[in-house]
Amino acid sequence: MNNRQIEVTVEDLPLHCPMPSMSSWNGHPRVYLPIEATREALCPYCGTHYILKGEIKANHH
Repeated sequence: MNNRQIEVTVEDLPLHCPMPSMSSWNGHPRVYLPIEATREALCPYCGTHYILKGEIKANHH
């Protein structure tokens, strides 16, 4: 596990880990993380902690 913390925005939704910008983008299977309700998510594979910044528009899917 790592202590990496990444801030994401609504443009990054649906959130998945690893993200394409990560150096280890192929380090584990892609997993989609539900972040909208709690504004935080933790990847079960690598332990990356994601924090959602900014507003979520009501019609965002």
